[in-house]
Amino acid sequence: MDTPSTRTLTREVRRHAPDQLRGSHTDHLLGGGTGVARTDATVALLVPRQRRSAGEPRTGHGLDRNGRDRSEQRALALRSLNRMHHLAPGDVERAALRVAVITEYMPYARHLASRYGVRGPAAEDFLQSAYVGLVKAVDHFDPDFGTAFLTYATPTILGELKRHFRDTTWAVHVPRRVKELGSGVREATETLSHQLSRAPSVHELAALLEADPAEVADAIKASALQAVGSLDVPIMTKDGTGSSPSDLMGADDRGMQNVLDRETLRPLLAALSARDKEILLMRFSRSMTQTEIGKELGVSQMQVSRLLTRILGRLRVRAGCDPR
Repeated sequence: MDTPSTRTLTREVRRHAPDQLRGSHTDHLLGGGTGVARTDATVALLVPRQRRSAGEPRTGHGLDRNGRDRSEQRALALRSLNRMHHLAPGDVERAALRVAVITEYMPYARHLASRYGVRGPAAEDFLQSAYVGLVKAVDHFDPDFGTAFLTYATPTILGELKRHFRDTTWAVHVPRRVKELGSGVREATETLSHQLSRAPSVHELAALLEADPAEVADAIKASALQAVGSLDVPIMTKDGTGSSPSDLMGADDRGMQNVLDRETLRPLLAALSARDKEILLMRFSRSMTQTEIGKELGVSQMQVSRLLTRILGRLRVRAGCDPR
């Protein structure tokens, strides 16, 4: 079946395959195209699946989710994997075997990814991470080491899935060191809580993790940033109605600064002389010009300007502001 996941894997395999395999040959190996002549080893991997007889169970050892026996194909894939790693990197047959082995184990990678229950738009990217882990496992597996392929491939795929969670699922950017330490903090918290029968302290966690207490504290705070809530999602209030958090959050009151200014000036104005208070009253309350104030006081406009500069400068100094 030609799905987006298969098409993406096709592009990944083609990128590493020699020119002889690009085109209809590789398309046929991945389930599309008309195909051309193949090597005997590759043909053996593409044995038609057996149909399930009436009453045959749909699941079980060696059966896929549709009840088809995959034991023979899986054994052939393992033999082809062993042969692939004994061929030269540029060999045409090696590239064809690589494609076939990856295709054979794609359902297993999907099975591992499905265990995490990722849904929605992120599911496709998560599945692609599982396929990337599968490709790495096929490329780096050494059959001469004596380890079964799935024993090696499973942690490789799971590691790629965990890396996907670590790098793409955080709501904010957090340093990698803090992310890794956060995972250790969660495990250490569970261990110490069981041993101590209480929640462990930061210093106890730091001692177990052999880390600095400040770094542990940062990791604990950062863990809360992995997922953030929306301000537009309604929540239930005490009266039973639903309101969004944005409606319940306070906002800056523009009148608060006016209150602070008045309370700051009140004792400062009380300490001024009667003449200075009269000058400020005429200038800022009655909005009189300096010329009008000068006529009222019997002085020139220049003198009024100097008086205002002196009075305001004294108020600024006493209020702790820049006298300029």
